Amino acid sequence: MTNQPPVPGQDFVARVEHVLLARIEQVERENRRLRRFGIATLVGMAIMLGITLAVFVYSGSFGVGVPENIAARQFTIRDGKGTSRGTWGVAPDGTVRFVLSDLSGRPRVRMSLLPDGSSGVSLADSTDRKLLVIGALPDQSTSFVMSDRAGVPRAVLGMSGNGSANLVFADREGATKAGLGVDVRGLGSFTLADRGAATQAEADPEPAEEPSDTQPRASGNGGRKR
Repeated sequence: MTNQPPVPGQDFVARVEHVLLARIEQVERENRRLRRFGIATLVGMAIMLGITLAVFVYSGSFGVGVPENIAARQFTIRDGKGTSRGTWGVAPDGTVRFVLSDLSGRPRVRMSLLPDGSSGVSLADSTDRKLLVIGALPDQSTSFVMSDRAGVPRAVLGMSGNGSANLVFADREGATKAGLGVDVRGLGSFTLADRGAATQAEADPEPAEEPSDTQPRASGNGGRKR
């Protein structure tokens, strides 16, 4: 078997093919690297966007960068167990109320502002009986009402719009029994509606009348003339 002489230019073509194949492989490696870089860039942008949103939410929740205005009809405050501990909102009739509740969700403190301008604060027990009520009316009259455990008003301190003041006490049935007052002229008054005291006053005899200086008196000589 004889060795055939190499074809002229064959080595050159082989070298060119080798160089081209090397460059193609290099281009493919670059493409793969670019694809990985593009995916990593998209993932990074998504992470940065998520961090930005988290920062806005966090700052809004903890008072950093608080928005200038938040509009809502009602806000509800809940504890860790989900129990409603307070509400703040506007009722359909236009009344604005702020209510605080105990651990069982029962309202205990109320603050109200009515559409006519009347305002009030009430403190209640666990059965929602009002034990103390403070009120102010549009005519500038105010009242302070204290009730017993049955919810019956027993003492009322009031101030009228004209400047008169009064303090009234009631029994367990809510009937007025005593009162103190000062009218607009500054004159004081006292009222006692006690049946027992009235009966005792009626039973006391009237005091005897003192002799008048105009009546003639008996002389020292027995009225006998000398």
